[in-house]
Formats: sequence, C-alpha cells, structure tokens
Amino acid sequence: MVLLRSLLGDVLRALRLRQGRTLREVSAAARVSLGYLSEVERGQKEASSELLSSICKALGVPLSHVLREVADQLALAELQHEPVMAGPPPEHERISTDTVPDSPEEIAGEFRADMVAA
Repeated sequence: MVLLRSLLGDVLRALRLRQGRTLREVSAAARVSLGYLSEVERGQKEASSELLSSICKALGVPLSHVLREVADQLALAELQHEPVMAGPPPEHERISTDTVPDSPEEIAGEFRADMVAA
C-alpha cells in the first residue's frame, strides 16, 4: 500500500531539490521547524492543509500543482499494484467502432466538459 504522506513528501523534496534549496531555507521561509519539514519530506508526518500551503508558498509553487503531482504518482502506483485487464472485454462491454467519433469536434457538448487537454 502506498502512503499518501510518503508521496507528498517525495514531491515536496523533489521540488525543493530542483530549486537547489536547503531544508533550512525552505523551513525558514515556510515558518516551520527544520525537523518537522524533514519529517514531512520523509513521509513520517502528516502535514495539515495550512502547513502544506505555507510550504508551497515558500517553494513558490501552487498547492494545486503539488497535489496534481501527488495524484499522478498515486495513479501510477495503483496501476503497478492493480492487475490490468487482459484480453478483450466481455461482449456486453464492447463498443462498436461505428459509435466512436472520428474527431473531438463530433463529441456532443455535454461530454466535452469532462475532457481535459493533455
């Protein structure tokens, strides 16, 4: 099982290291103890939303960016641990190629709201 706090710590550490900053610099800017920030980065402590916001502000990165990276890593971890469906889907789940649109423009407006550009 992948712990969310571990993934979050990994993402925060990677962001800090990419910026070439030390724990001391970020902890001072975030106004959190160096030891606590270290524990958060190592996945040993669960950070509150207020603390996460402060750390993200100190790193100059939106919280939504950090959470998106965590979500992406969590999705990959889940895929690695969940069996992938092998073989063709059961007959009742098959989609006819006649119903698949040739282009995004052919998709009805009500479905386009769910689409996200990559």
